[in-house]
Amino acid sequence: MSATSLATLARTSDPQTLLRRFLALDAVVTGANGLAYLVASGPLGRLLGVDSGLLLALGGILVAYAAAVGALASRPRPAALPVRAVIEANLAWAGLSLVALTVWLSPSATGAVWTVLQALVVAGFAIVQLIALKARQGSSD
Repeated sequence: MSATSLATLARTSDPQTLLRRFLALDAVVTGANGLAYLVASGPLGRLLGVDSGLLLALGGILVAYAAAVGALASRPRPAALPVRAVIEANLAWAGLSLVALTVWLSPSATGAVWTVLQALVVAGFAIVQLIALKARQGSSD
C-alpha cells in the first residue's frame, strides 16, 4: 500500500471512522496473508525457505485473527479494550517475527525480506490504530 493510498484511507475528520477503517484494513491484509499461507503453503514455503507446516499453522491463526479484527471493525464504536488488544497483538507479532528471524528461522533471502516487511506493516497497523484510538478518546472528552 502506498503512502498516497494510506492518506486517502485516512482522510476523514471523524476519529471513529478512522479507527474502524484501520481495523478493517488490518483484517483484510491479515486475512489475505493467512489465506495465502493456507492455500499455497507448499510453494510459499519453498519460496520463503520456511517449513510449509509452519505456514499452515500461521495461516490458520492469521485467518482467525483477521475474522476477530474484522468483527471488531464492523462495530459502530469498537470498545477500547479489544482495540488495545489488537494493537498489542500486532506489536507482539512484529517483534516475534524479528526474533524468529534472528533466533530460529533460516529462511531464504526472499523469506528474510518478507519477514522484515510484514513485521513493519504489522507494526505500522499498530501505530495508526493507536493514533486513531487516542484521537477518538480525545474527541469524546
